[in-house]
Amino acid sequence: MGLLDSVIGAALGQGGAGAAGGGSNAALLQAVIAMLGNNAQGGGGGGLGGLGGLGGLLSQLQQSGLGDVASSWVSTGQNLPISPDQLGGALGNDTVSSMASQLGMGEGDLLGQLSHMLPQVVDRLTPNGQVPEAGAAGADLGSLLGGLLGR
Repeated sequence: MGLLDSVIGAALGQGGAGAAGGGSNAALLQAVIAMLGNNAQGGGGGGLGGLGGLGGLLSQLQQSGLGDVASSWVSTGQNLPISPDQLGGALGNDTVSSMASQLGMGEGDLLGQLSHMLPQVVDRLTPNGQVPEAGAAGADLGSLLGGLLGR
């Protein structure tokens, strides 16, 4: 999925996957998109499904007492930061362990990088300050990429 990495990297202004130091960022970004693109299904996503897509992630953050942070990522204003500990608590140990294992990273490193990347990704997926409508089957990766590339 080199092309996917390049397209997403360009959409986020991070250069392609071949940029210096971009390999791990590209892999992490790809895992985030897979996590957000997966609905409540497991399988094919490397065990990162189950969050219920973008809406599911935002719901988990809200249930963890981070609704104001999540709302700031969706809104058109400035994104509030999230600490690695807050993000780990919201995602849960299983999700964090699975992602860290898949990416060959320590959980602390993963959460550190993810706490900087996730607000930007969610912000780019919601350029009009609204979570895209999910169809009956939920938002798929194509819809998410359309949201990323739409702005």
